[in-house]
Amino acid sequence: MTDSGGAAVVGSDAGVLVSDDGTARCRWVGTDLEYQRYHDEEWGRPLHGDLPLFEKLSLEAFQAGLSWITILRRRPGLRDAFDGFDPQRVANYEAGDIERLMADERIIRNRAKVLATISNARLALDLITEARGSLDELMWSFAPAARAARFTSMTDIPAITPESTAMSTELRRLGFKFVGPTTMYALMQSSGMVDDHVEACWRAH
Repeated sequence: MTDSGGAAVVGSDAGVLVSDDGTARCRWVGTDLEYQRYHDEEWGRPLHGDLPLFEKLSLEAFQAGLSWITILRRRPGLRDAFDGFDPQRVANYEAGDIERLMADERIIRNRAKVLATISNARLALDLITEARGSLDELMWSFAPAARAARFTSMTDIPAITPESTAMSTELRRLGFKFVGPTTMYALMQSSGMVDDHVEACWRAH
């Protein structure tokens, strides 16, 4: 059996796709080469550091309502437009910067998301100024214990967990925006707070 892109589907639950080179990957990757690279090199690998996690938080906010591949393809432009997602620089953005961003075709030109990124940068900067590593510590404090067994089916992977709900609740309490439970679980997956590579995926071994 194959998917629409011609890659072979493996397992009764179609948990993985096997590419032409024989690599079995989580089925959501499909046949897009950038998705494959992201899956192999980034997704599920532990990510630490205040700045990398602020970028991840920002990108996940921009992803809300869109596909992740859209964000991946625009990530270089987003990074450039937002000064590498350096909270100190983004926190100082003024009206002119907002208009500059809204005119930048490389990014997702959603005013609410742009404003949220700036607001979130100010909140993140407050945490980091108080104690270096504090944003990292806060976000990783919600990481669950490793599961006893991997999922075998993509349908088994949750969209929301108690931990992502708790993270969302705390970040909202602090004033962060675009940090809903589903968005926070996607962040947990992408930053390696959880490892949701299915059992038959090469990354699971």
